[in-house]
Amino acid sequence: MAMTDEHAVPEDDLDGHTMEELADYLDRGRTPYEPSIERSAACRLALDGMRRLSQLSASSLQQQADRDPGRDEGWISGLLDIIKSEIRSGRDVPISHPDGALRLALTEAAVRGLIRRAGDTMPGALVGRCALEGDVAVPGAPVRVVVSCSLTFGEPLAAMADRLRQRIAAALAEHTELTIEAIDVHVDDVLPPTEGDA
Repeated sequence: MAMTDEHAVPEDDLDGHTMEELADYLDRGRTPYEPSIERSAACRLALDGMRRLSQLSASSLQQQADRDPGRDEGWISGLLDIIKSEIRSGRDVPISHPDGALRLALTEAAVRGLIRRAGDTMPGALVGRCALEGDVAVPGAPVRVVVSCSLTFGEPLAAMADRLRQRIAAALAEHTELTIEAIDVHVDDVLPPTEGDA
């Protein structure tokens, strides 16, 4: 339910911090240590997403800017907006435990973080939007994973998409008990190769 009074949480509030504050903190090398950021799961997910985005090579981003002036800033802003929207905790994803009195769960944001990490650590890929369709809160309910991604030019797209599906499936099988019905991969952008690539 949306809050409408003066106590409403700002849209970009992440446990008391904004994306701009987190970007500054990351630029400073996460020093001095800020406990309120480092102890917040939402802030850590945002920092992780920003760090992966910053690891894109400068030459690749420059080539994109040269090819399509004005696109570079909008493209990065778009990815940051996606990251910001996905780090909200979302629904609880239950995990079984032998002791029936214990209730364990991952947040939906943590699961999206697993999916994003599986893709972003694959050479030549960068995950954009990530969604979990289905009732993740009900054990055994079928869930469809929908991911958009950018792939490096020159790579075989079908093979890369299959590899990305396999990596996502493996990460979810290892860390969750979700019943994955399908993993849809949509390639919505092609990144130019870096100068050192063939």
